[in-house]
Amino acid sequence: MSLLDLAPVIPVVVIDDVQTAVPLARALVSGGLPVIEVTLRTEAALGAIGRIAAEVPEAVIGAGTIRTSDDIARSLMAGAKFLVSPGTTLSLVEAMESSGVPFLPGAATASEVMALAERGLKELKFFPAEAAGGVPYLKSLAGPLPDVRFCPTGGIRAAGAADYLALPNVGCVGGTWLTPADALAAGDWGRVEKLASDAAALR
Repeated sequence: MSLLDLAPVIPVVVIDDVQTAVPLARALVSGGLPVIEVTLRTEAALGAIGRIAAEVPEAVIGAGTIRTSDDIARSLMAGAKFLVSPGTTLSLVEAMESSGVPFLPGAATASEVMALAERGLKELKFFPAEAAGGVPYLKSLAGPLPDVRFCPTGGIRAAGAADYLALPNVGCVGGTWLTPADALAAGDWGRVEKLASDAAALR
């Protein structure tokens, strides 16, 4: 099954403390969001991916902010089951194609979408979603590019997620609102689970 069809929202998670990884993942899964993207923006990210992969088998754990072939190798070694990039270069997309796992290459313009579609890639990350035009932009792409589907990410909040999900070319959205920094710092996993539950009910 496509990554875009597993859940209406993919939590985009920044983890500073590897000790929070497992309880965080369990809270998201319990709330109904099994697909989790841990961004490679912190030193704890790869360790967090490894812990979740080993201890929360019901989670589909992936690595985000993939920029290089080295990022891919380290993420796969840690246990990532999918990859997400903020944008796409030729060498990066070739490396992701060779990775053996599902991936969502990033695109923000019609030309980038068309270039990836020419390679047979029809499921993409749209980033940065809000800054790049948001719902109106994706609605405009649906006409000339009806066979491409997106996971828009970047600046999306709970209140606007449903508007994205209503579009025919959106399979799911990525969001950071599910894991507020203060909730992670306080270990408030009940709050995270409630946010995940609300998000899972969007579709």
